[in-house]
Amino acid sequence: MRVFVTGATGFVGSHAVAALLDAGHTPRLLVRDPAKAARVLAALGVDTGSVELATGDMLDGNAVAAALDGCRAAIHAAASVGVTGGGGDLVEINVTGTRNVVGGAVARGLDPVVHVSTIAVFVPPRDPVITADGPLASPRNAYGRSKVAAERYVRGLQDEGAPVTIVYPGGVVGPHQPVLDSLMEGLVAALRLVWPLPRGGVSVIDVRDLAEALARCVVPGQGARRWVLGGHHLTWRRYADLCEELTGAKVRRLPVPGAALLAAGVLLDAAKRVRSFDYPLTRDAAEFMIRLTPTDDRPALDALGMKLRPVEETLADSLRWLGEAGHLDAERVPFTRST
Repeated sequence: MRVFVTGATGFVGSHAVAALLDAGHTPRLLVRDPAKAARVLAALGVDTGSVELATGDMLDGNAVAAALDGCRAAIHAAASVGVTGGGGDLVEINVTGTRNVVGGAVARGLDPVVHVSTIAVFVPPRDPVITADGPLASPRNAYGRSKVAAERYVRGLQDEGAPVTIVYPGGVVGPHQPVLDSLMEGLVAALRLVWPLPRGGVSVIDVRDLAEALARCVVPGQGARRWVLGGHHLTWRRYADLCEELTGAKVRRLPVPGAALLAAGVLLDAAKRVRSFDYPLTRDAAEFMIRLTPTDDRPALDALGMKLRPVEETLADSLRWLGEAGHLDAERVPFTRST
């Protein structure tokens, strides 16, 4: 099946391309820079000769429309993640892009149309466990607001009977992230500098598991579906413990009350407006750190016939790749290979 894909030069999208090829599909990739796409995919062992490249931007409705022609399904994996401070105009990217891609795919009768959302649309959650039926949050940060706005648009298409599958991943980690952001960026900063230990925790999903799930969603005739795939939920202390166990290197820990972490995020946001520097803690990121709860992934895993790999394997492979890519010093790289 020819599958239209956005975000193929990004973390989730590039791995989704590899998973689609493994499943026997023909991906057609909308990319702004074909040379960059070739470099990113080559790192995963994907030759661009095995995919179709369409040059264009998802914010360009005409380019999206032309690239959608001839496709039977679509995966919209492109998004700007602005939790850690970057991301540009999040509403323009995450809402307009979704309208062009998901709306355009639905208008052309593609089935299914897979929209990669985020568990952020449920944060701060109202219940102790996040489910696909949970209420949407009313976030204060720009990233959360943009994703909730895109979510409401896509759910509106589902309500009209469109065969759209929404997938809600947690924090995505794993090897071969083209540009460090979000959880991978935070992991490097915590290991290099200091590991904050507030209340709350983090949901960790391997990018390869998420990519496989997206490929398995490409089955026509299933109608509208919503799948939560937050992954393994870890307290921040357990997350640090695992990194120490895998590397044998001590993590510099800093117990911090949630209110203090939020205040630190506000101060760092102000400081970065005066002088740019790299540290991923922001007011928005701090809110996620202290308010995220576990997710109920069982409905999605059962429906897709999947089992997540152990979190130890995911973290070991992530840390090892971070070392190979020069993001971490040798002492932070696992001394035993994962299985």
